[in-house]
Amino acid sequence: MSSGESSSRTHEGFSADERAAMKDHAQELKKAARRSSRADKAAEAARDVIAKIAEMQDSDRGMAERVHAVITGSVPALAPKLWYGMPAYALDGKIVCFFQSAEKFKARYATLGFSDQAKLDEGTMWAAGFALTEVTPEVETRIAALVKQAVG
Repeated sequence: MSSGESSSRTHEGFSADERAAMKDHAQELKKAARRSSRADKAAEAARDVIAKIAEMQDSDRGMAERVHAVITGSVPALAPKLWYGMPAYALDGKIVCFFQSAEKFKARYATLGFSDQAKLDEGTMWAAGFALTEVTPEVETRIAALVKQAVG
């Protein structure tokens, strides 16, 4: 941009939604550090995910509940936990996938996302995120297959 052009951005740095997500993550880390045993940590983390889903708007909540049920039912080794204020699922403490509500960053759709830990590699390019507008039985089947592939 030349010195005579003005930027359409009103500020530099993170948006308010991004800053809120980072604050959520800091709180999640503090809360996890205070938990006593590994079993307590896992149980409380799962309760935190259920509580976060319950706070979502109706359309996102319904999808998040279905996604949660499919993931935990398909791959019980994935542990539910919050990640930047979003329901996420970890293997050996590392996030494999997560559900991002549309409301989280004021998007027009919810997202099922996969981290670089997910083994979805297919050639030199593959999808790491999927837009969700409805969770149908067909979508549930696809989610189950993706999550199983993601953990190898």
